[in-house]
Amino acid sequence: MSANPPSAAKLPAATAPWLPDFCSLPVLLAAMLVAELLIVVIMLAPSDESRELLPRLGTATVFAQWLTLVCIVCLCQLRTSLARLAPLAGVLVAYAIILAIVAVGSAVVFSLDQELGAGLTLPAPLGMRFVLRNTALAALVGAALLRYFYVIEQWRARVQAEAHVRLDALQARIRPHFLFNSMNTIASLIRTRPDAAEHAVEDLSDLFRAALGADGKPSTLGAELELAQRYLAIEQLRLGDRLRVDVDFAADLPRDLPMPALLLQPLVENAIHHGIQPLPEGGAVSLRAQRTRGKNDADGVVVGIVNPRPREGMRTPSRNGMALANTRSRIEYHFGRRGALDVREGAEDFEVTLFLPSS
Repeated sequence: MSANPPSAAKLPAATAPWLPDFCSLPVLLAAMLVAELLIVVIMLAPSDESRELLPRLGTATVFAQWLTLVCIVCLCQLRTSLARLAPLAGVLVAYAIILAIVAVGSAVVFSLDQELGAGLTLPAPLGMRFVLRNTALAALVGAALLRYFYVIEQWRARVQAEAHVRLDALQARIRPHFLFNSMNTIASLIRTRPDAAEHAVEDLSDLFRAALGADGKPSTLGAELELAQRYLAIEQLRLGDRLRVDVDFAADLPRDLPMPALLLQPLVENAIHHGIQPLPEGGAVSLRAQRTRGKNDADGVVVGIVNPRPREGMRTPSRNGMALANTRSRIEYHFGRRGALDVREGAEDFEVTLFLPSS
């Protein structure tokens, strides 16, 4: 999924919000389902037809699904050209294409039936009636489907635009928070450990180059892991022996895997401030990443962050839930339901596990 999808107002012509993706399986299935429901309703209606129901239903189903597939394939191939038109013109052209395909297809099938003498359509004098009836049904169903797809595409574009606004708000909150905490860490080192402060400033400049220079663009797994390690290095300078870091990254990690910028750093920051900071003796933060199979057997990467959990009376006022909710929202925005964030609260430790799909 794109990390920065266009809003409804900025969609390019090739992805006009009124136009469904006729090449997609959901659109194809929806059209075929509606066509089949129409055939079933027509077959169940009272009729003077002498043939049995099941043979008539089978014949009508094959005919209707064939026309549906031809319409969808043609609209799929012409989608880019249709998207260049104004919405009203594009809808009218798509509608005309559907009616033309049904009319021509009905005429061809009727002619073949008369030549073969199969008796699957109507008697020879009623050829025009057969064509007009099918075209009229296509006009009703086609208008309903195009309206349905238009409403769905408008709704999807609005949801994406709203999600993008929420993501921008989250990014605007995360970046200053990261900046202030890092600067406070450096300020605490200037007088007591100036060399360490200088080293922290160098690390921080690299962090800001990665974090603030993204400008909404997606980061990568390798960059985010390095960002988290640099942040841990800065905190180690401040906390000294109170902070121990355990890093374990699998050798086969897809480090070029696209992912949201600043996804891991807030979780590592929470591990420090809510797990290490309240403990006089400090503790260890574990950062691990490995390839695995996740939801629906999808390939991906699992990233785990584990920190000590202070006793009830030692815990600092926590906004950890907000950080986790924000991270979960960003994962859902970028990866949909394929990504996941799970939390395990043990008696002595706190673990956050992220699953990031690789495809």
